[in-house]
Order: sequence, then C-alpha cells, then structure tokens
Amino acid sequence: MKVAEAVPEFADAFGFEEFNRMQREALPAILDTDHNVVASAPTASGKTALAELAICRTLRDEGTALFIAPLRALTTEKETEWERFEDLGYSVYVVTGERDLNPRRAARADILVMTPEKTDSATRKHDSARYSFIEDVDCVVIDEVHLLDSETRGGVLEVTVSRMRRICDPRIVALSATMPNIDDVAAWLDAPDETTFEFGDDYRPVDLHAGVKTYTHGENSFADKYRRLYRAFDLAEPHIRDGGQSLVFVSSRQDAVRAAAKARDELAKRDVPIGARGDYDFHNEAKELSNDSLAKGVLDGVGFHHAGLSRDDREAVEEWFKEGKIQLLFSTSTLAWGVNLPARCVVIRDTKHHDPLEGEVDISPLDILQMLGRAGRPGYDDVGYGWVVCDRSDQNKYRRLLREGKEIESRLAEDLDSHLNAEIAMGTIRDLDDVMSWLETTFYYRRAQSNPAAYDFEDLRSRVRDVLDRLVSRGFVEMDDDLSIDATPLGRLTSKYYLRLGTASRFADLAERDRITADDVLETVAGAADFRQVSARQSEVDAVDSVLTGVSTTLEDGPKKVLAILHASMANSTPSELRSDAWVIKQNALRLLSALREFLDTFADARAANLAKRVEARVDNGVSSDAAALTAVDGIGPGRARKLATGGLSTPADVVDAGVKELTRAGLSQGVAERVIESAKDLPAPDIDWGEFPESVARGESDMHDIRVRNDGGGGSVGVRVTVNDVEMSTKTCYLSDEVTVPVGVFGAADDELEFVVEVAFPDLPLLPIRESRTVRVE
Repeated sequence: MKVAEAVPEFADAFGFEEFNRMQREALPAILDTDHNVVASAPTASGKTALAELAICRTLRDEGTALFIAPLRALTTEKETEWERFEDLGYSVYVVTGERDLNPRRAARADILVMTPEKTDSATRKHDSARYSFIEDVDCVVIDEVHLLDSETRGGVLEVTVSRMRRICDPRIVALSATMPNIDDVAAWLDAPDETTFEFGDDYRPVDLHAGVKTYTHGENSFADKYRRLYRAFDLAEPHIRDGGQSLVFVSSRQDAVRAAAKARDELAKRDVPIGARGDYDFHNEAKELSNDSLAKGVLDGVGFHHAGLSRDDREAVEEWFKEGKIQLLFSTSTLAWGVNLPARCVVIRDTKHHDPLEGEVDISPLDILQMLGRAGRPGYDDVGYGWVVCDRSDQNKYRRLLREGKEIESRLAEDLDSHLNAEIAMGTIRDLDDVMSWLETTFYYRRAQSNPAAYDFEDLRSRVRDVLDRLVSRGFVEMDDDLSIDATPLGRLTSKYYLRLGTASRFADLAERDRITADDVLETVAGAADFRQVSARQSEVDAVDSVLTGVSTTLEDGPKKVLAILHASMANSTPSELRSDAWVIKQNALRLLSALREFLDTFADARAANLAKRVEARVDNGVSSDAAALTAVDGIGPGRARKLATGGLSTPADVVDAGVKELTRAGLSQGVAERVIESAKDLPAPDIDWGEFPESVARGESDMHDIRVRNDGGGGSVGVRVTVNDVEMSTKTCYLSDEVTVPVGVFGAADDELEFVVEVAFPDLPLLPIRESRTVRVE
C-alpha cells in the first residue's frame, strides 16, 4: 500500500513511500474508526508510522494531537523530525520547562509533544489560562505505553492518561513494544478487540537471537566494568570482522566516552580491521565535530552517543552509523527509546546504573528489552544478536526475562498518596464515592481485577481509604462529618509543585520557625524526601567535607552531598568530584526552592519567602549575596552580575543611578546598557515616607500615625512589616503600584525608647528588603 494512496494529503509527512505489513493491518483501524487503539509490535517494526497516521487523522479532522514521548531527549528529536508537518502548514510545538512555555504557541499548535511529567503538570493546572490548551486536545498518542511499568515514571503516565480522559475525553492511540498482557491495557483504555493489535515476533523485520553472558564479580567495581567491557569486545568482534556493526549500551555518558577510548586501543591490539582513516571526505567531516574525543574515535570506526552531545554531533554520529562508517558504537539507553539505529549485534554491558537521585539501581526490564530490540538491521541481516552481560548471580533473572517477556504492572500504589492528593487538590474528588470512581479509571484497578491475588483486589477499597485517612491526619486533606473532601492549602501547594508528601511536610515545618536563615533554607531542601536515595560515593566524601568547611549541618551521606552541591553552586565552584551528579541535583533543588518560596509566603511571611528567593537566585546563577538582586534585571546574567557587584553595584537602583556611561565602562555595549537600565526601572523601588512621625511620646499616651510606602518603579508584590523594639506590631501583604499606607500606633510604654522598624520585603523577587528605623523617646 502506497502512502500517497492511503493519505494523499499527508504523503510528504512520511519518510518512506510504502507501508509495511504491520502498518497496513493497523491502518484501517486508525484512519477509518474513532475507536481508541492499542498496538504492540516488536522494536524496529515501524510503530512510529502508526503514531503519524493517528496524527494525520486528527489533522484531517481539524483537531489537535498530543504525542507523549517517553524521554525529554526525544521531544526535541520529534520536533526536528516532524518539520515535515510544518512544511505542510501545520504547527508543531514541544512543551518542555515551565519557564520556557509559550502559552499562545501551545494553544495554536496542531501537534503538541510532551513527556508524561510535563503532561501531568499541565493537566493539574488545566483550568489556568497558561495551561488551558491541554483541554483542546482531540487525540493523545502514547509512545511506548509499556512505560506504565516503570518504577519511577509509570504512576505518572497512568494518572495523567486517566485525567486527560476526564478533562477532554480525547481519542487514545497507545503504542508499545511487545507486552504479554496487552488485553489489560486495551480494557483500561476501552479499545475494542477490532482496534487492539498484538503483532508478534513474526512481524520483526529481522529475527532476534538473544542470550545472557556472565562474568565473575570482583571486589573493585571499576575493574568489573573492564571485565564486562572485554566480554562485550569478545561478543562484538566477530561481527565487526565480518563487516557488521555492533552497538554496546553502557550506564552513563562518561562510561560511553571511556569505553570508546578503550575500544580503539583494544581493537588495534587485536588487529581488527576497522576504521576509515583513508576516507579524505570523512576525515574533513570529522573535523567539524565539536567533541574532540568523538572526532578522534570516529576515524577509527568507534563512536559514542549520549544526550550530552550537541545536536549536530549526535546527528553526525547517527548518520555515520547508518552509513557503516562507525562500526562500533557505545551509547546510553536514550538511544534505545528513540533513534532507529539497528545493529547486527547489541551488547548490554551494564545492567545497573548510578542515578543521581536514587543511587545504584538496576536498569529496568523495560529498558533491557528495548535495548535488545535494536539488534538486527532490516535489509542487511537475516538475524540480529543481542546479549546481556551480567553477574552470575543475576543470570537466571535475565534469562527468564528474555524467555517470558515482561507483563505490564501498575506502579500507582507506590506513590498513591501523592496522586490521590493531586486529584483532591484539583477538585476531581469531593467525597468518598469520588475516590472509588477515580480509582476505577486507573490501570491499577484494571490490573487488580485481572490479577486479584497479586493486587489483593478484595482489600483494595480499604487500602485506598487508609491512604485518604493518612492524608487527613497529616493535614493535606480535610474531611467533613458528611464525608465531603477538600484539599488544605498544604495539599494544594504540594500538588502544584509536584512534591512528595514528606518534602511538603518538611517545608511546612520550616515555615513555623520564628527565625529562618539562608542555611536553614539550604538544609531543608537538601534533606527533602526527593533526595533521600542520593548516595555519596567514597571518592566524593573529601570534596563534600571541603565545600562544607565551616557549615554546621545534621545531614549525612547523600543529603549532605546535596547540601555541598548547593553551596558549591552558590559559589560558582563545584569540585570535579561532584560534577557528574551536580546538574541533576541542582535542577531538582531549584524546583524545590521555588516551591519552598511559596510555602514560606503562604505559611510564614514575605521576608521568609524573599530569603528563599534570594537563595534560589544564588544557587541558579552562582553569584554572591551582593549580586543576587541584580539577577532580577533582564539582561544581567550571572557573569555581568558578578562583574557589576565587584564594581560596587549591587541593586537595580544602583544600576539606574550608574547610567549608561558607567555601564559601558563596565563592558556593556550602549544598546545593552540602555535596555538593562529600562529593565531595572521596571522593578519595584519603594521609598518609606514617615510623614510627621513623632520624636517623643509622653508615658502612658498613645497616638496613631500613617507611614506611606511609595513606589518609584514598577509594580510588584510586597510585604510590609512594622516592629517596635523587635516585637512585631503589624504586617501587610499587597501589590505595590503607587503607594500604600500603613497605620502605626505610638504608645508611651514602660521602655525609655521605642525603636520602630519598617521593612519592605519582596516575596517574588531576589531584591534585598528595604529597612528604615525611627527612635521615639518616652518622656
């Protein structure tokens, strides 16, 4: 069946001219019915085309399609790949981070591309103007729906799909690698038999021979890596000698680089014919690579691939591997989920990996099967070879996985309290009956029906009620006598910021303290439940202690390492021993700091929120406390902030007063200086007017006076706090545009002097609070 005959108006959106057998069989269900579709098929059999057909059907009906990709790295890849749809006049928009979201572009998009986590976040906020676009989705395509069985991400995908069905009831097209219990997924999604497809191994374009090879585990994990690497060389070598290609999966980006370097030496030692040094054009193309290690290796036929490479370098590696110029490629698991780069031989060298947030963990069975599925090149090989290299003690586990596959289980129960809290916070659940109705929309409930013994189906309702009772007792949820349910402010903030309940409780506890310091903020975040599984390797301990010299902390092991990374980030000086985990930990910490700021604003006061905001600015930008306020000015990045602070400018007001001439002297061009000054003028610039505030008061007398807080800059949220002799007298939170009046009582008390302090703090901005004082004599 020709593409041009099946979908003539979309023929140019496909990268081929004719559908294969699997695609032909599924096509009528996707194009000619409105039913939900579930299709499982072996890796490399062409499932992407089914996703594109579903998108074409949606566009033909003038609808909006949402493609849920399993990894963030694949969302940008789809954006590039689907420029073909852009060429046909349709808009493709990738929704990634909160800061980068353009709501207008998202609302106008014909094709949205998101991860499960981003879709979850958007659906939680669907009633806000910023995320209302999610309500207009007509078709949801779930790529790799077997992600439901992921320990860390499966529950998120499950509740998100259930929520989407309640919000806008879109058509669901779920695609997957082979899964034994596809009927459970189809029943959950209400896909009828005629649109549920289970394409077996006979639909694989190339037969797969998969097996397990073992090695003997030693005392030294570093030496073990090399034992496994030599095992991988032994398995790959015959195929390379025969003109084939091998793909070796390793656990980290750093391992991919190191293994490739070692492979070049080992293959030369074994005299394996590999490489293209005589190819003059290839030699010149390799010079264009931005990664020097990669440029050296590819000429010897050895490359590496991971998400940390620049897009141009990644695309070059993929192209050269397809052309056969790279014969041995080392990669992280990202490649298994995305780019279709099959090889005659696939070796999984590492079955465990170091997760910055979880410590040493097993690579999931889903990832193992996904990686092995890359073995075999259609059109070149009759058979592909896939090998798992593992410790002898694990061999039976992996042999069973290869023999029986992996049934898809629900992971919702592992974080049921957080997901239930989110639904209550959204207003989906208002009473006990709603709790059970929601539960019945989940894959968890469907799987429990299918496998009642494993899921203890008879006791399911009481377990969910226990979770609800815990939410009530911990202050996340309120339940009235009539059993109506509502979220508390704590529960709503927890859902809004995607927090674990333990983390939210920790934040609320901090807000109750009388005095909060910057060290308290950092300690609270570093000790959050999100970082509980972080581990500090032996090689990192000295670096952690060095960074925390002079810092008092009760944290130990992994959380202490997190604290060190946060302090190092503020100082813009992260030790090399901590850099491998620093980026992931810092990004998660910034999310938590942003949440903590709002917790403090809600449950403490504006000055505590402002402190958290200043700490966040320092961690994010790597600047001193003197320079933190400057990061609020558009056009002043970390480098400029540090430079200006060194020159004595530490506030937006200083920048305005310095003028264009002074800023150009500091290295800014005139145009940039002018824009920076205008941006600085847009920030609030309060001025405290004490009016006719008295210098003295008679003992026993009292009087009321108005203090005005005027604003010469742009509007913004402020908290005004008045104290007398360090005792809080009044607080006021408001939006400051022109001015606000604060009434202050002057009482002739027993003290001989009264020191009145007015403080204006900015809960949303990293600006230092404005403080002024007046002393009144009591006569």
